[in-house]
Amino acid sequence: MSELTLTVMRLGFLAVLWLFVIVAVQVIRSDLFGTRVTQRGSRRGNASDTRAQQQQQNTGGGRQQAPPPQQQRQRRGAPTKLVVSEGSLTGTTVALQGQTITLGRAHDSTIVLDDDYASSRHARIYPDRDGNWIVEDLGSTNGTYLDRNRLTTPQPIPLGAPIRIGKTVIELRK
Repeated sequence: MSELTLTVMRLGFLAVLWLFVIVAVQVIRSDLFGTRVTQRGSRRGNASDTRAQQQQQNTGGGRQQAPPPQQQRQRRGAPTKLVVSEGSLTGTTVALQGQTITLGRAHDSTIVLDDDYASSRHARIYPDRDGNWIVEDLGSTNGTYLDRNRLTTPQPIPLGAPIRIGKTVIELRK
């Protein structure tokens, strides 16, 4: 083998070795400090969108439509918020407005769980046609528990019943 070939191979090996070290340091850093969670703004109902819709209705532009489902009156005694009662996010509240709520470690989840026992897409909570809220496990490794029972199928959530995902406990409240 020529001296040039041997030098190129040594430099290539050195570059691969440094790449491995950099990746290892990044993995250790993310394990020690966790993933960065960014705050998101509300995706629904901007004030400018609402004003534009009101102007269009006041000027007679367009036909009258029924209000969207989230603006219809909720039935009496129905839950209005989702509250984290245990875990690293204790005290976090999410208003129930008729949209699906996703739970997991993924940064695009509605509630981002910084929990070693949570999957990236762990569970979801959504309303059914009767106004009940349903919890569904999304094939997580460690499972989702409703009142100490592991979920195997989507189940309706009673008011105040604990939903456990790892060390995090979530409840529906008025």
